[in-house]
Amino acid sequence: MQTKGFIVTITAFLLLICGFYLSFTVVSNHYQDVAEQKALAAAGIKTPDTSNEKYRVALKEITDSLNNETVYKIWPFINYNLMQVREKELGLGLDLKGGMNVTLQISVPDILRALSDNNPDKKFNQAIDNVLESQKNLAAQENFVDAFCKEYKKLAPEGKLAQIFRNVDKVKEIPNATDDQVQKVLEAEVESMVDNSYNVLRNRIDRFGVVAPNIQKLQGTGRILLELPGVKEPERVAKLLQSAANLEFYETYQVSEIMGSLNALNQQAANGAPVAKAENDSTATDSTKAEAAKVEKVATSKTLAELTGYPGGQSCVVGNVLVTDTAEVNKIIYSAAAKSTLPNDLKLAWTVKPQKAQNGVEFVQLIALRTINGQAQMSGDVVTSASSEYDNLQGQVVSMRMNDEGARQWSRLTGQNIGKPVAIVLDDQVYSFPNVNTQIDGGNSQISGHFTVEEANDLANVLQSGKMVARVELASQSVIGPSLGQESIKMGVTSFIVALILLMIFMMCTYGVKAGNIANLGLILNLFFTVGILASFQSVLTLPGIAGIVLALGMAVDANVLIFERCKEELRAGKGLKSAVQDGYSNAFSAIFDSNLTSIITGVILINLGSGPIKGFAVTEVVGILCSFFTAVFATRVVMEFCINRGWFSNMTFTTPLTKKLMENVQFDFMGKAKVAWIAVGVCVVLFGVLFGVRHLNPGIDFSGGRNYVVQFDHAVSTQQLEEQLAKEFPGANTSVITIDNDTKVRVSTNFKIDDTAEGVDAEIMDKLYNGLKSELGKMDKKDFSVSNSEVGVVSTEVVGPSIASDMAREAIWAVLFSLLAMALYILLRFRNVAFSIGALAAVAFTSFIVIGFYTLHGLFPFSMEIDQTFIAAILTVIGYQVNDTVVVFDRVREYRTLFPKQDQNETFNKALCSTLSRTLMTSVTTLLVLFVIFFLGGESIRSFIFAMILGVIVGTCASLFIASPVAYKIANRSKK
Repeated sequence: MQTKGFIVTITAFLLLICGFYLSFTVVSNHYQDVAEQKALAAAGIKTPDTSNEKYRVALKEITDSLNNETVYKIWPFINYNLMQVREKELGLGLDLKGGMNVTLQISVPDILRALSDNNPDKKFNQAIDNVLESQKNLAAQENFVDAFCKEYKKLAPEGKLAQIFRNVDKVKEIPNATDDQVQKVLEAEVESMVDNSYNVLRNRIDRFGVVAPNIQKLQGTGRILLELPGVKEPERVAKLLQSAANLEFYETYQVSEIMGSLNALNQQAANGAPVAKAENDSTATDSTKAEAAKVEKVATSKTLAELTGYPGGQSCVVGNVLVTDTAEVNKIIYSAAAKSTLPNDLKLAWTVKPQKAQNGVEFVQLIALRTINGQAQMSGDVVTSASSEYDNLQGQVVSMRMNDEGARQWSRLTGQNIGKPVAIVLDDQVYSFPNVNTQIDGGNSQISGHFTVEEANDLANVLQSGKMVARVELASQSVIGPSLGQESIKMGVTSFIVALILLMIFMMCTYGVKAGNIANLGLILNLFFTVGILASFQSVLTLPGIAGIVLALGMAVDANVLIFERCKEELRAGKGLKSAVQDGYSNAFSAIFDSNLTSIITGVILINLGSGPIKGFAVTEVVGILCSFFTAVFATRVVMEFCINRGWFSNMTFTTPLTKKLMENVQFDFMGKAKVAWIAVGVCVVLFGVLFGVRHLNPGIDFSGGRNYVVQFDHAVSTQQLEEQLAKEFPGANTSVITIDNDTKVRVSTNFKIDDTAEGVDAEIMDKLYNGLKSELGKMDKKDFSVSNSEVGVVSTEVVGPSIASDMAREAIWAVLFSLLAMALYILLRFRNVAFSIGALAAVAFTSFIVIGFYTLHGLFPFSMEIDQTFIAAILTVIGYQVNDTVVVFDRVREYRTLFPKQDQNETFNKALCSTLSRTLMTSVTTLLVLFVIFFLGGESIRSFIFAMILGVIVGTCASLFIASPVAYKIANRSKK
């Protein structure tokens, strides 16, 4: 081997580099433990609990204090502080340590409307509405600006975008701007505003106190991804992230001033005047009339006067309204009748926080605001700082400081309203409306409203971080509790250790202790290099990532099997050990290269088109395959030849008593049995085709949208009984309950109100879930039922909105098509024979069809069998594996054609299949060994993926033998004739 010194140098270099980067993880973990112990002492608790305010604040303060402190010295001039160390560590994903994953969608239509100064042009607004509707129906998230410009041109052929957006500065700078030029300006402005939203969100998260958050802007999509480890209050965080922070200060109407208009509207509503449904209807739960009647000034009839109570006088409170009746009031005050009856400068808004009457019934207040041309008297842009404070009289309040211009405006506003209320409104909700006693100078003000400490802190955070330029919608969300994270770590590590040990034992039992340990050395090096390279990329290790590493180890054995089988063949041909090893490595190189490259191609497709856990799996698998190629083909060869040259392996035969005669001189007529095989294939296709028509596939929430809740009980439960109980709570929705891991843990899936983005929907669904499962929860209350509980109750939640689901479905289809096309092109280029491409595609198509068809049997197995991202990843991985298997056979066919050009093609194909049969079966056995270990020990989140892989390996191995080669033979033979 000419490059032995170079290989040794590269191996040593990789060992040093990987060791260097892995050391950062060790140092980071040490100081994380130190910070946690100090935070526990400061909070006076014994175990970490991020829902504890004192612990969370102390942990952030301690961590921040260490961030700029030198904690790692490698060389006199190479020092790292904790922040630099943490940037280089191999982090754990949320599925391993618990937390919250959120995808936010920035509303591009809102940005366009803002850039046009809310232009009333009908065709402009119609174009936006049309694009919104078309993208919803087509399940596409294409470039919204481009689609809008095309639609506007269609609706207004003579219209000019420059007129619609004439007040945009960059449009003003372009004389006679064309539509194309305006479009480029709009795209740049939209991207700039998404950047602004990104910065606002980062500020809010930093102030919230999340340790080591990950915030990414997904280029070109208007989406922002946030990973927030340790968060256990999803409702609070979601509200914090979605707040637009549009702060305004309003003068108010006294109810006596608008009583005539209210009475007129009330009379119209009472007489049956048409009213339009409000856009912001409340969906609060019902309350009985008997309870409502006990609430002072809160009525229950459906007339406006009785709904609101009309306190009248000098108050700006139109009335106190039951939370359950706000929808009825909204129908009236947002109606066409209200628009024509009420004063043009009157704006009615609800108070933000419900209050409780003496009997416990909740109500909110309707406040009369006075506007100027529909706008507030003063904008909150003038606020420069905000902080949460405690006031002896008002309790927790938020204090604000304004700039000089704001101080002048505030002084003028308060001076003009002495003795009257001034309302402080955030995102169209009234937070407080204090009476002005004297003119306020200096630009200081307060917001009060019976806040808790957390609510006041969050409000101050929102005001301090700044205003969102567009509406933010929650596209998807998942929350994983700490108990499930710890369980995932345990399962991942256990499956990894067991799989590694079994692989090592298998190699020694199959090829002997000496050869087996050479392969095992390659596995250990492969593992060390893979983890080290991931650390150097600052990757995040997830449970699917661990599965990717383990599967890559299983597939890495394939290279050793190919090499050792070729070495055995060379020894049988009468060559000496040294010569046999050299020729074995050389002759196996082509097959190893081809088979590894096909797996890498599918991995790269997954990386580019997949997301979340699928991308994590693909990255680790690709890195693992690259490392295994180097260790198996080069590093182990250096060690093997070194040992042979020293005379240590003089009697090595690459066999054991168990495998000495195994599959030696196999003679089987694969081509002759092709017709029988094709009859079996036809039967399978018909059978699974019938299953497709009868049972259909079960799309997961990744592709259909919905919510998943993993619930842990302290005893065994019946999924059928739970499903019946939950069906009553979620009427009209698809709701399913399946057992996962064991009969004490279930996963509830529902698409109930998945299109509803109103505030409080998640809390409402959690309440319904609690009510539906209450009979099995014993004395557990609603508070302990959420993910904040570490042992029993909801341990993880996942929400996927319709837009995200449609994107995932589209990406999945493209991923499969690209993968098939890439495989066909690669085989065509590699073997220069269309027969081989068609044969490989036939085998891949059959394998994919059978695996997909098997998933019509959902509900018959005690784990999820849904068509989702993980399933598509499994199909793509199976495609790569299938082609991997087929390429090895085709590589041997090509070799035999070169050696025996006049040999009959039937004999060539049969001989190639028989000579590679031991490798085919050995590789399948080692891969299945790893897959079964992960299936039983690796955790629920990847069980469906592994099951699909197991089916793919079994069916794919048979397809390689009885479909790919016979089809290629038939086509090649016909072409020759």
